Amino acid sequence: MASKKTFQDLVEMMAKLRSPDGCPWDREQTYATLGPMLIEEAYEVLEAVEAENWEELRDELGDLLFQIVFYGQIGAEDGHFDVEQAISRVHEKMTRRHPHVFGDQKVESTAEVLSNWEAIKATERQASKEDRGDQSLLDGTSTKLPALLEANQLTTKAARVGFDWKKGEDLFAKLDEEIRELREEIDQEERDQDAIAEEIGDLLFVIANLARWHGVEPESALRATNRKFRRRFSYIEKRLREENKSWSEVSLEEMDQHWNEAKRREKS
Repeated sequence: MASKKTFQDLVEMMAKLRSPDGCPWDREQTYATLGPMLIEEAYEVLEAVEAENWEELRDELGDLLFQIVFYGQIGAEDGHFDVEQAISRVHEKMTRRHPHVFGDQKVESTAEVLSNWEAIKATERQASKEDRGDQSLLDGTSTKLPALLEANQLTTKAARVGFDWKKGEDLFAKLDEEIRELREEIDQEERDQDAIAEEIGDLLFVIANLARWHGVEPESALRATNRKFRRRFSYIEKRLREENKSWSEVSLEEMDQHWNEAKRREKS
């Protein structure tokens, strides 16, 4: 059995990898080149969680932590910060933003916790030397997020300060309105593709709100549907191979039959 390693062991390993007698590939990496790998590792963590594969989750969390330490090492080399400073900053921030745990503030609900969280963040922005006076509550939501996740985060933040639908039923009326507006653009004699794209975006934004209202994270929900589509489409391919048929030899009706058979098999 391998000996137990600590966070400090990982930090020291990364320093060795980046040293002159370390690994050439690791030495070549920059903040920018690590970006895609960081995103990939984060999504692999999510995939392990959604699959409830706890051994894989353990390993993927380690891979993600490795990327974080990698960033910390580059930061230290450039004289910007080190990973220990990053840990200290987040520890201070979480302590400050949880006065109901680490202070004497009392809360009655999760909604109150989130409202206080946004109020504390606003105070932090005002106290910051970088406060320009035109900062937004939404600034903390990255524009690099997948679009559905960004929509969820934006509206979640807005809802915490009361900018939200009064009742869930109103969302269905808005959904009907956006579908109608999309159909109107599509039915135009001279189609405006930019207008159609805008209406589709509005429709997706409402769907993201609808998901949020019902406690569903839309990015995860869509990923689950994508996987379901993969499974069922793969079943169609399997059936065609069994029948020695190519795509050109099968009708849409036959494909639908195999698709429905895949649905039945999943439910049984």
